[in-house]
Amino acid sequence: MFTFLICFIAGIGAGLGTGFAGMSAAAVISPMLITFLGLPAYEAVGIALASDVLASAVSAYTYGKNKNLDIRNGIVMMVTVLLFTLVGSFISSLVPNSTMGNFSVFMTLLLGIKFIVKPVMTTKESMAESSVKKRVAQSVLSGIIVGFICGFIGAGGGMMMLLLLTSLLGYELKTAVGTSVFIMAFTAFTGAVSHFAIGGMPDIPCLVFCVASTLLWARIAAKFANKASAITLNRATGVVLAVLGVSILAVNYLQ
Repeated sequence: MFTFLICFIAGIGAGLGTGFAGMSAAAVISPMLITFLGLPAYEAVGIALASDVLASAVSAYTYGKNKNLDIRNGIVMMVTVLLFTLVGSFISSLVPNSTMGNFSVFMTLLLGIKFIVKPVMTTKESMAESSVKKRVAQSVLSGIIVGFICGFIGAGGGMMMLLLLTSLLGYELKTAVGTSVFIMAFTAFTGAVSHFAIGGMPDIPCLVFCVASTLLWARIAAKFANKASAITLNRATGVVLAVLGVSILAVNYLQ
């Protein structure tokens, strides 16, 4: 019962973060499973990534159904992210003390505050003014940055993507989140498969509970997000990210 409760609560946070902001479930689920259930870190990350796959996929489907998904540039960015994750990982292995600790957690908190204080009010009309070549070039550059950071410090992908899509590429928030979860579905699948291939199958009850809870809440959050106005979505996303950031910092402190 305790295992189910922890997985359900972790899934709520991960699902809301994924559906609202394209956040990786690993940022929420991993510290919860490690702290309260005593799972090895590698196994916890594998479960979190597996939870990410379906949650991101159903969120991407919901955003795509509402025409809030840029598949073409999303694919360009995804390929670049996967490639430079390998590059960042290799370089990280050559540099001592490369970890940046709570990088992704602080980014989650700061990005949440940013959406509350300074909402993203870009429209699809203003997005359309950007040339195709410029958008592709920006997608490649963003993919390089996100991939390298993911590979180098092992975290921060979802938040970095959302920040770059809204700031550098000038996406309106719904399209930014939709494109982010589209990319995350594939990157999470790649990560989950590699984790299970190397570390073996994880705790099955934990895996099932986390996947089911994350999927449920991601679906709820994505449906709400696509119906909400821009200002409401900015505030809701900001509150969710800020609360998750503070909560994860608190959980990490308990470890």
